[in-house]
Amino acid sequence: MKPNIGISEQNLEGVIKILSTLLADEYVLYTKARNYHWNVIGMQFNDLHKFFQTLYEELNEYVDDVAERIRTLGGNAIGTLKEFLEATRLKEHPGEYPDAKTMLSNLLNDYETIIRNLRNDIVTVSEKYQDLGTADFLTELMEKHEKTAWMLRAFLS
Repeated sequence: MKPNIGISEQNLEGVIKILSTLLADEYVLYTKARNYHWNVIGMQFNDLHKFFQTLYEELNEYVDDVAERIRTLGGNAIGTLKEFLEATRLKEHPGEYPDAKTMLSNLLNDYETIIRNLRNDIVTVSEKYQDLGTADFLTELMEKHEKTAWMLRAFLS
């Protein structure tokens, strides 16, 4: 049954497409943080191992929240690795096990990429698709990512 929430079916489809891409980005970032948690080495091992765990636990919640927003709007959430890799705007680095500083830098780049994309998506969702609920949802998520990006920059300074 399609939702009857004051947003046209065509607009809902546009919002769901944006959210599906975001879902893929969040899942790829989750996977990267998990990978770095497993593979970090060096003098800051303990701190970074815990920090990366905090990141992937937060990202796991974000993945679930985005998927549930898609379902709320009547869409189906993508959920396979193939779909995530086809839809993501982030870059993976298979077979690479960088040093801790590069791990932090890679994560910062990905968080900032998501933030920039969210900033554009918020405008599109609110102005083009007239979905203020999703715009609010994306704004809150962007603010969370901005805080994490600040922490990553602090680690790198």
